[in-house]
Amino acid sequence: MSRQIIHSDSAPAAIGPYSQAVRVGNTVYLSGQTPLDPATMKLVEGDITAQAHQVFKNLTAVCAAAGGDFSKVVRVGIYMTDLSNFAHVNAVMKEYFKEPFPARSTIGVAALPVSAQVEIDLVMVLD
Repeated sequence: MSRQIIHSDSAPAAIGPYSQAVRVGNTVYLSGQTPLDPATMKLVEGDITAQAHQVFKNLTAVCAAAGGDFSKVVRVGIYMTDLSNFAHVNAVMKEYFKEPFPARSTIGVAALPVSAQVEIDLVMVLD
């Protein structure tokens, strides 16, 4: 099966040996995005809410580059350095997704790249 590499200049460039997303058939696997500003490649200022918004903006750009949007997302993986921020990230997610919501996991981690508080990856299925 062939695969297509997806890239958006409106999302941060990969900071390692990976692609922003890979499409295989109708499924698009989006790499984890951290709250980096794509213009500066620096962590956005602000609290967990500001960081979560930037992550979803970055993911929006990659979804669009693949020809989709959040309505096509079937799975969300959330990684947080402090699970006490769960409610804040959950509230931000509700601003970007509508029912029926995708499947999701939320995992507490010791640390994330660039000292981010949150990283999110997605799986999207296109028609």
